[in-house]
Amino acid sequence: MKQICQMTSVHPLHSTRVFHKECKTLVNAGYEVALIVQHNKDELQDGVRIKGISKPRNRRDRLIHTTRELYKRALECDSAVYHFHDPELILVGLKLKAKGKTVIYDVHEDVPRQILAKRWLPSPLLRILSWVTERVENYAAKRFDYILTATPSIRDRFIKVNRKTIDINNYPLLSELHVPDTKWKFKEKLVCYVGGIGKTRGIDELVDAIGMTEYSMLLAGNFASSAERNHVINKPGWTKVVELGFLNRAEVKEVLSRSMAGLVVLHPVPNHIESLPIKIFEYMSAGIPVIASNFPLWEEIVEGSECGICVDPLNVNAIADAIDWIVTNPCQAEEMGKNGRRLVEEIYNWEQEEIKLLNVYKSLFA
Repeated sequence: MKQICQMTSVHPLHSTRVFHKECKTLVNAGYEVALIVQHNKDELQDGVRIKGISKPRNRRDRLIHTTRELYKRALECDSAVYHFHDPELILVGLKLKAKGKTVIYDVHEDVPRQILAKRWLPSPLLRILSWVTERVENYAAKRFDYILTATPSIRDRFIKVNRKTIDINNYPLLSELHVPDTKWKFKEKLVCYVGGIGKTRGIDELVDAIGMTEYSMLLAGNFASSAERNHVINKPGWTKVVELGFLNRAEVKEVLSRSMAGLVVLHPVPNHIESLPIKIFEYMSAGIPVIASNFPLWEEIVEGSECGICVDPLNVNAIADAIDWIVTNPCQAEEMGKNGRRLVEEIYNWEQEEIKLLNVYKSLFA
């Protein structure tokens, strides 16, 4: 049996990319897959052998004790291939390479650019930290057997240091979120946001914008911090928000089926502009229009395919106007939703991406 060990110290057990897409794809292809993840026990789920590690008390505990525990469990697995998903596990990956193991680094975010968007350190220190992080990632990437990236722009960065780099985009599963028999005339006059919630993800603008309309917004996901939540719940527009918290995949599907549009108005910070948020493609997969930030790459996808509206993410009036247009033009909105779904069926789906994943593993085991 070809044994694979996937590892994450950050992502939850049922992470869409890690568990539902990559692990299940590999199991279905006949590989024996273990997943080391924060969980309270070892068990078998959907053919994946879950190897639980303790939940850390805080970030420092995670970086030190969780990483140490994860490495110990990784050695217990004694797999042929190790596949890790978090930059904080780079040292674990290098230690496994030193033991002669085959190691894959799965890069979900452009971390150096992500650091530049933080506000917890002065800008000069953030630039230094970003520079150091990029050098560390590049040093390690040269030594790993394969680099998988979640977007083409991240691929273009890593392929300069390791030619065995490929983008495996985090596109949706075709059947997961689509409700084929949804009747548009029965949809409620509301829009939705699904995903991580925070300032640079546009929560202030979303709440202010929905407050300027006559409609409601379903808000699904966890806030980045309690301070950010406490800030927005005191805004007048919060009365138009239905806070749902973190949802499982079936619940996300139900939210999308109720909504007339999905919102993704991320701020123009460095790691957002060239990103490909899964939210865009999940909204398209569900057959609803997208209201997105007017970044050139997103405009090319969303407006270029007539599946939504792109707006200045910092312009509350523009966001409110886009919401109002979608709700008051249901026929055109439904057509946008159909265009998006068609595009997902043709291009932006996991079924296309999993072929690339399986080819990587085929080459490593050859």
